[in-house]
Amino acid sequence: MIYVVAPGDTLSGIARLSGSSVAQLQQDNGILPDQPLVPGQALVVPDRDGTASEKPLLSVGGYAYPHIRPGVLQQALPFLTTLSIFSYGFREDGTLVEPPARWLLQQAGEVGAGAVLVLTSTDEDGNFSSQRAAQLFRDRVLQTQVLDSLLQVLIEKGYVGLDADFEYIPETDRDAFFAFLDNARERLHQYGFFLQVDLAPKTYAQQPGLLYVAHDYAVIGSIADTVLLMTYEWGYSYGPPMAISPIRSMRTVIEYALKEIPAEKLLLGIPNYGYDWQIPYSQSRKAVSISNQYAVSLAARYYAAIRFDESVQAPWFRYVDERGQEHEVWFEDARSIRAKLSLVPEYGLRGVGYWNLMRPFPQNWVILNALYHIREGL
Repeated sequence: MIYVVAPGDTLSGIARLSGSSVAQLQQDNGILPDQPLVPGQALVVPDRDGTASEKPLLSVGGYAYPHIRPGVLQQALPFLTTLSIFSYGFREDGTLVEPPARWLLQQAGEVGAGAVLVLTSTDEDGNFSSQRAAQLFRDRVLQTQVLDSLLQVLIEKGYVGLDADFEYIPETDRDAFFAFLDNARERLHQYGFFLQVDLAPKTYAQQPGLLYVAHDYAVIGSIADTVLLMTYEWGYSYGPPMAISPIRSMRTVIEYALKEIPAEKLLLGIPNYGYDWQIPYSQSRKAVSISNQYAVSLAARYYAAIRFDESVQAPWFRYVDERGQEHEVWFEDARSIRAKLSLVPEYGLRGVGYWNLMRPFPQNWVILNALYHIREGL
């Protein structure tokens, strides 16, 4: 269950009320020994009603860069069906740009999480390149070389599938993009690998914008084995302060996706981060991406009460820093994560995919484990 901290609460008092211990509450909620509680802070506490219920099955994926801290990865791995390693690129000669992923593959293998190879068209600066993607889609010789290289790596390193993350594809390359995915699926299936495709959060078929035009839910949904709905970044670094994933916006995307794609193929994207905006908002100022745990520590440092917006199911607060600058922070907590996870059985989806696993969020894993049986294998 979730307990919301009230003024005057102490960790020892909450432990007595919930039949837990201070140490357990600290572990489950990522609370440091001397860290004060904040009014409005949501804590995961043991459920004392003693009732057991049948838990639904859930596929859980998460994305990680090779530089993830080992302790953070080890927190997440026991609760993952798949670990998606971000990311592989490709060169003009068809060879791959490989991340130093050996230790991630080893860690995933030790707990039985399937390692997924994420392929992107990112350039040397780490930005999605429409031009690089177009080369792959249009040049069949290059495409064959890249797919040959991918299959070799998939086989040799023990991956279980390919995640195609191609973003900002212009409308002129739509059909070539679809043909590439179809070709990739055929080659992958010959060797027993699956294809997942990541899709921008659309709400209708003809939605305009470079992020959306090539992400045809009906076509790609018929090709891919699974699809990740990237249901985050409504609140983003250059946008105005707001929830990263408002629950009503997520619902709208899901309801459109279900018109085009079978529910058993759909994974719901869940953010594992927050943003700290300076206010008043200005497009020229970039919000700072922060961890959910750091958000709570900021509230504690500046004596800011955490509020919860029921309409979007997300926590937020404001504070004034040492220079007199006002800030607004939106992030995720136990309440917002529980609300997002509840969408999966409500709509009959396959599972969830976390972007990303780079920051600790122990509350999430406690709630996930309490509500669901994690699917093992594909």
